[in-house]
Amino acid sequence: MPRITSDFDGQTVITTFEVTPGSAQDVLDLLTEAWDQVISRREGCLGGAIHLNDAQTRIATYSQWRDRRDYQAMLRDPEMRRRNRDIHAMCKSFEPVMYEVQSVHP
Repeated sequence: MPRITSDFDGQTVITTFEVTPGSAQDVLDLLTEAWDQVISRREGCLGGAIHLNDAQTRIATYSQWRDRRDYQAMLRDPEMRRRNRDIHAMCKSFEPVMYEVQSVHP
């Protein structure tokens, strides 16, 4: 399970997906399956979450990794590459961005 702390020295990745209300549930299903079957089983995965906006036009995923190399290895996995192609085909766009925690506010 992700835990946001200011001293976290791993890799945080936030990915946004632009979808249509008609495709949002299908993309959510594919993302959930990818998390259950591939992503969460990869070495270095500390956890993550999937979010959907009220209009069902944006999906955001949040993941934490032990380090950047673990995240990059997951992306190179042949099964994950196939899944990413399927997910991308259903989205208008998607963008993974790596972040570092700067501060936490309770």
